[in-house]
Amino acid sequence: MTIKTLARLMYLTVAALILVPGVAQAATASCSAVDPPRDAAHPAHNQQLLIPSGGIGLNAVLFEAAGAGPHATVILMHGLPGNERNLDLAQAIRRCGWDVLTFTYRGAWGSPGDFSIANSMDDTAAALAFARSPDAAKLGIDTRHIVLAGHSMGGATAFMTAAGARGLDGLILIDAWNIAKGTSKGAFNRSEMIAGFDDFGNSLHGGTPASVADEVIAKRSQWDLVAAAARIGGTPVLAVNAAHGIGSANKPVTDALRKAGARVTAVMIDSDHSFADHRLALAATITGWLRRLPVTR
Repeated sequence: MTIKTLARLMYLTVAALILVPGVAQAATASCSAVDPPRDAAHPAHNQQLLIPSGGIGLNAVLFEAAGAGPHATVILMHGLPGNERNLDLAQAIRRCGWDVLTFTYRGAWGSPGDFSIANSMDDTAAALAFARSPDAAKLGIDTRHIVLAGHSMGGATAFMTAAGARGLDGLILIDAWNIAKGTSKGAFNRSEMIAGFDDFGNSLHGGTPASVADEVIAKRSQWDLVAAAARIGGTPVLAVNAAHGIGSANKPVTDALRKAGARVTAVMIDSDHSFADHRLALAATITGWLRRLPVTR
C-alpha cells in the first residue's frame, strides 16, 4: 500500500466517524487538542500578574487566548497543596478561545503570606473581584463572562465563592473536596488527617499538616458544599468526578445542587484524583461543556 493510498483511507475513516452519532461531538471538541492558527495581530500569550488579596500580591498568570477579545474567562484554582496545577487544562481551554486566569494561594508556591484554607477561600474571592475589575478589562478579560473552576480543595474554594457571587456563567468542580466530610478518605481523626497530608513538601509557607488538620476540624461546617448548594441558584455546574478519587462521595453535593435548581452536568471518569491517566479526556470534557454555555464572545 502506498503512502498516498494510506492517507486517503485515513481521510475517509475520519470523515465517516464524523458522521456517526456521538462521535461528531468528540470530533468538534478537538479544539482542546489542536493548535489554532497563529493570529498575527492578536496572538495568544501568557501575562504574569499579581492579584491583590489580604494586603499582598498573589502570583498569577493570565493565559490569553488569540484574537482581539475581550474573552470570556475561566478562573482556575489548584488543590491542596497544588502538586497538580492543571496548567495543561489552562492551555486546552485557551486553545478553545477562552482566557484562563490561574494563581497560587497565599503562602503556596512562592506567593507571600501564610497558607490556610480560610485564606485560600478569601484569595479565590479576590481573584474573582480582580477578573471583574477595570484592570482585568484592560488585559482583554470580558468582565461580564466568568466561570470559576477548581480541583479538589480548589473545587471547594470555587464552590464557596460561587455561593456568594452573582452573575457567573458557570462553575466547574474537578473532583471537588467537600471539606465538611473530612479528608478524601473520610477521616476526621486528627492523627489520620495529619498522616494523610503527606505531600506538602516545601510548597506551603505557614501551613503544615497539623495546622491544616486543625483548621478542617474547627471550621469544616462552614465549608459544607451540600449546605451551600442552595446559594448556587441556577448557575450551570459541571461536576467532573474521579471514580478512584472523591467521585463516589460527591453524589450528595450533586443531588443538593439539582434540588436547589442548578443546571448540573455530572461526569465520572475512570481515573484517580489527579486524573493522571485521563488528562485528554478531562480536557475534552471541560472544553466541550464550556463550548455549550450560552456565552456571547
